[in-house]
Amino acid sequence: MTREQPPPARMLAVIDLDGVLADVRHRLHHLSARPKDWAGFFGAAPADPVLAEGRRVVEALAAVHDVVYLSGRPEGCRRDTERWLAAHSLPPGPVHLRPATDRRPSRLFKVERLRVLARSKPVAVVVDDDAAVLDALRAAGFDVLPATWMGEQPVLHEAQEVDGQT
Repeated sequence: MTREQPPPARMLAVIDLDGVLADVRHRLHHLSARPKDWAGFFGAAPADPVLAEGRRVVEALAAVHDVVYLSGRPEGCRRDTERWLAAHSLPPGPVHLRPATDRRPSRLFKVERLRVLARSKPVAVVVDDDAAVLDALRAAGFDVLPATWMGEQPVLHEAQEVDGQT
């Protein structure tokens, strides 16, 4: 008679939203204007199409890991974000958003939040599109998967790393 082994513990797959799962290109014009129209940018988020490659990646990762969504979107976007994930039948998982008063670059916010997440369960991989975030995560010891399928979006990078808004 053999003893049944417990299933192996699942690790975390941490997934960014904008530029990874959500195609934000239709709303980037809100950030090209001066002053930037943050309300318009985030208000248009529910209309984001899903990036097909992002869907394939998160679904594959969800088969072997617990999914966690980590975005630089402000906390005020929680309801729209959770509804968007559900409406597009994306794998379930907790959503971590930027506190309303946190304007640090995404690379700082995300490294800090990942260190907190890693205390409860090991992080297998982080999927992100921001090169500065990916560099900071690698330097902090996290394995990353660069999301290159939406292409370079300098306006989005500025919003993430200079404005600390997404």
